[in-house]
Amino acid sequence: MQLTRQPAVAGTFYPADKHQLQSMIQSYLDHTTPTGGLPKAIIAPHAGYVYSGPVAASIYARLSQGRGRISRVVLLGPDHRVGFRGCALSNALWFATPLGEIPIDTDAAKLLADLPFVHKLDLPHEQEHSLEVHLPFLQEVLGVFSLVPIVVGDASPEEVAQLLDALWGGDETLIVISSDLSHYHDYATARRMDKATSEAIVAMRPEDIGFEDACGRLPVSGLLIAAKKRGMKAETIDLRNSGDTAGPKDRVVGYGAYAFE
Repeated sequence: MQLTRQPAVAGTFYPADKHQLQSMIQSYLDHTTPTGGLPKAIIAPHAGYVYSGPVAASIYARLSQGRGRISRVVLLGPDHRVGFRGCALSNALWFATPLGEIPIDTDAAKLLADLPFVHKLDLPHEQEHSLEVHLPFLQEVLGVFSLVPIVVGDASPEEVAQLLDALWGGDETLIVISSDLSHYHDYATARRMDKATSEAIVAMRPEDIGFEDACGRLPVSGLLIAAKKRGMKAETIDLRNSGDTAGPKDRVVGYGAYAFE
């Protein structure tokens, strides 16, 4: 019997109706003007679509040129609910969204077998929105692909970089890092903090990103280590917060979109 993971976030972070979801995603994509080549890795936010959808779309629109070229997505996001040591793979064979099922690349576990901090744990995946809000965007722009979903718990940036090194692959593999930026500051404070975080990302300086700067600090920092080692360049595609998109300005959450080539 195949294990199918039905996300708990549909209806909360995005519409549960297929046609409504597709229409929402397409409307965000239609309001972007993508430039540049196909990135090897991206960082994108993971809040409810009404808040972070426009920012996420700014980088996902650029991935449309990868349709038919990208066949595997390595998706890393932070743990928000469970608390555990290391990084968690899922035992599921498929993840499901209203747009259909996505097969899990079960061979990834073999590539990570020598890393003692990587575990097969389903609990961290059960209600973790940081991964699943990206899936409909990926389905819409890429079509068919296999998925390596990894929740990052208490792991060092160096460990995350080791994991990414093992899964890096070639042109067929896209790496997606899920992270929002600052949380619940006033608008001016958030803009100042998020600007500094964006500068640290573009400069490949994970040591300048603190826990209050990005909820996905650990997977972001791991990507920066792995990307810097490969001589890659990072570009800020979009930088806004919930006060710019759909919320009040007294307590905002920051969102950034970044491309790595």
